[in-house]
This record gives sequence, structure tokens and C-alpha cells, in this order.
Amino acid sequence: MNVDYLVNSLYLIKPELAIASALVLLVLIDLIMGNNKKFLPYVAIAGLIAAAYFIIGQFGMNSLAFVSKSNKGMIIADPFGAFFKGIVVFASLFVVYFSIKSDEIKASFERHGEYYTLIFGMILGMFFMISASDLILIYISLELVSFSSYVLAGFTKTALRNSEAALKYVIYGGVSSGIMLFGISILYGITGSTNLYEINSLIQSSSIPNLTFILSGILIFVGIGYKISAAPFHFWTPDVYEGAPITITAFLSVASKAAGFALLIRFIKITFIKSVDSAGYWQLVDLIDWKTFFIFLSIITMTLGNFAALWQDNLKRMLAYSSIAHAGYLLLGMAVLSNQGMIAIIIYFAVYAITNLGAFFVVMLIANKIGSENIDDYKGLGYSQPFLGVSLAIFLISLTGLPPTAGFIGKLYLFIALVDAKMITLAVIALLNSVVALYYYIRVLKNLFLSRPANGTFEFKVSFSNGLVLVLLAAPIIILGIYFTPLVDLAKNSMQILGF
Repeated sequence: MNVDYLVNSLYLIKPELAIASALVLLVLIDLIMGNNKKFLPYVAIAGLIAAAYFIIGQFGMNSLAFVSKSNKGMIIADPFGAFFKGIVVFASLFVVYFSIKSDEIKASFERHGEYYTLIFGMILGMFFMISASDLILIYISLELVSFSSYVLAGFTKTALRNSEAALKYVIYGGVSSGIMLFGISILYGITGSTNLYEINSLIQSSSIPNLTFILSGILIFVGIGYKISAAPFHFWTPDVYEGAPITITAFLSVASKAAGFALLIRFIKITFIKSVDSAGYWQLVDLIDWKTFFIFLSIITMTLGNFAALWQDNLKRMLAYSSIAHAGYLLLGMAVLSNQGMIAIIIYFAVYAITNLGAFFVVMLIANKIGSENIDDYKGLGYSQPFLGVSLAIFLISLTGLPPTAGFIGKLYLFIALVDAKMITLAVIALLNSVVALYYYIRVLKNLFLSRPANGTFEFKVSFSNGLVLVLLAAPIIILGIYFTPLVDLAKNSMQILGF
């Protein structure tokens, strides 16, 4: 390996290097400063800003890093990866701010060094998940994300539910990880390669045992499905979302899901594609019927998520099932197997990221003051705290997909992709699921604005900085619901996956 080759490869992973450097710096500052932890979040923010700067440069790249003798790289730098890394950094910046304001995290002040280090460990793993084109790197990066998130889920030891959440997360994660590794070993045994580009060439040019290949593909999907909370691999989600600190719940619901969907799209499009026709539809290798698989998976995921959310009294748990349902909606875009479907996923995810972060931030601010996440305890809060009430209403209406919010635009583009693909029945099922979702979101709004408080009103002030962050999250939801051309243009520019 010559020096120029190594330097060029390192140049293509500058965002990852920025995050790794910030991680090391966080560890060193924590060791040197001892009990003085106040600089840690600012170091974290500086590291994220540096990574964001390098990510912007990757929107103009289409290159492979760490290329093998067969000219197949392990890491890809392209606009598609840059978009999803941008989502991760965006979510991380807000989560760091949430952590500064969270009473749960403040209570564990002496362990803030470990907290921010683990968050950056997750970010680094997510970056490699998004860019990886080799099954071994995919598995290692997924494990890096998982190990960090196991600890963070049980970070606050004061409540029994935190430890329970972490234990369940470890058990489910370990099982899904083992199943995925078994699938990777089968695929390697069939093809003799772990590089996705090489596997694509091999399955097109030689005969592959059909049943064995299907088994390996499904087993690998188990690991990805666990990460995106798709049914039936979703069982960890409600318990972990409810039991983990709100900051980590918000992080898992946005950043981890973004990395999982980026990995899924890249895995399907690079490994199985033969060509893209003039209308933008993907022609896949006829070994696994991915279209039928994704249709079935999206229906059970969004239906289970929405109907399970109907019975929840804890708002975090309700948002967990809502997150599962949204994974189902996103899988609709995968079921289309087209460029239009991928554009719809990117638009939907950009909106979902802003909306979910906003919803969890309001839940955290209220939990800081009233010490509860129970929906019945929100009665009358819309009157005593109109700013928080209206903000939460905007986020929930957007999650429902109603105009004039950006959530409507996200679902609109998904339905357009389905109708263009003549998948009308699936569009109707998704629409009916949105009606079900409306019920449990409206239930929260009813408690906020139409119910009297049982124990008197809660009087507290929202600080200027918290109010500003809420405005920064709520304003794009309204603006993009009315003027969404920049978002659509960003999606079209971000759909380029290297080689296709």
C-alpha cells in the first residue's frame, strides 16, 4: 500500500476522522480535567461542526476508499452517504444540547465523560454503517453502534426501568447480531467475497444456490431490521425507548434509524441490482423477491406500530410504537424499488428527524418539571404552558402527516411513488394506517387543550435558549410544509449511490 493511496483514502473519510479525533479528545479532557466536566459538551459540539464541514464537501464526491486489487472499495464517499451522515450530525447536535438541559443526565454528572464518549462511539459506527460496502465493515460498524447504545440505554442507574431497558436491548441485540453474522458467513461461503460490488458481479455471472442465497439474505436483513425497528424485529423498541434517558431515546429514534435505512438501501441497491430502467425503476437479480418481502414487511410494521400505540399511556412508549409505524411507512419507499421511492424516503426522513427531535424535546422539558411522561398528566398543560403545548401540537400533527406541516409533504411523496408504481392497494393501506395514527396523536392534544388538570396547573417558565431551540425545530415543520422545493432538490441531489 503506497503513501499516496493511503492519503487519498484518508481524505475520503475526513468526517469519520473528525469524529474519531473528537472522541479521543473527549477521553483526554475527561481524564485531565477530573471533576470539571463543563467543557465536554462544547468539545462534542466542536467535533460535530468539524464533521459537518467535511460532510458538506462529500456532496460533490463519488469515490471509493481503501480499494482492493479488484478495484472494489470498502468505504464509499457519495452524496447519498453525505445526506444520511448529515442527518446523524444534525440529530447529534440537538441531542448534545438536550443532554445539557436534561435533569436525568445532570443527575449523573460524574459520568459525563463516558456519556459523551459513548455517543461519539455511536456516531462513528453510524458513519461507517452509512458508507460501508463490505459485509465485514458493515458488521463491525453495526456492533460499534450497538455496544455504545447498550450502555447509554441504561446510563441513568437511578431508575429500575433503565437497567431493564439496557438488559433487554443487549439480549435482543446479541441475538440479531449473531443471526446477521451467520447470514454473512453463508453469503461468503457461496460467493467467496464480502465486498458488495464483487458479490453483485458474482451473482450475475454465475449460478448461485437459490434457497441458500435467500436464507443468507433474510438472515442479514434480521440485523438491519433490528436496527430500523421493523416488525417482527421491533420487540426491543418500546421497552428501550421508555426506559432509556429521553436524550438517548431521541437519538436512537432518529440517528440510529437513519444509519439503518442508509445501510439497507445501499445493501439492496449495490448487491442485487442489474440495471435502472429509463423510468428509474430498479431491475434486481431474480434470486430474492425483495418487492414482495418489503410490501409484506411494511404492512405488518406500520399496522402493528399504529395499533399498539393506541393503548399506550406513557408518551415515550407511544412515540416508540409511532417510530415503528414510521419505519413501516419508510419501507413503502423500499417496496417501490425505484429512484422515486428513494427520493420519497430521503424527504420523509429529513422531516421525520426534525419532527421526532422536537417531540422528544418537549417531552423532556415537561418531564423535567412535572416528573412524568404519562399522557394523563398532560391534562391542561396546553393552557398553563401554551408555548410547549402548541409546539408539541405542531410536531404531533406533522407526525400524523396533516397539512400544512412538512409531515404531509413526506407522506405525499411516498404516496406519489406508490401510485406511479401502480401499487394503489398498498397506498390505501398506508392511508388507513395514517387515520389510525391520527387517533392516538389527537388523544395527546385532547389532554393538552380540552381536559382539565387533575391536580391543578403546573406553573413554570421555558428558558430563552430552550424556547429558541423549539422555534428552530418547529419553524422548519411549517415552512417546509408550505415551501418544500429546497427539500425536494436536496433529496434529488442526495439519491446518487456510487456506481448506479
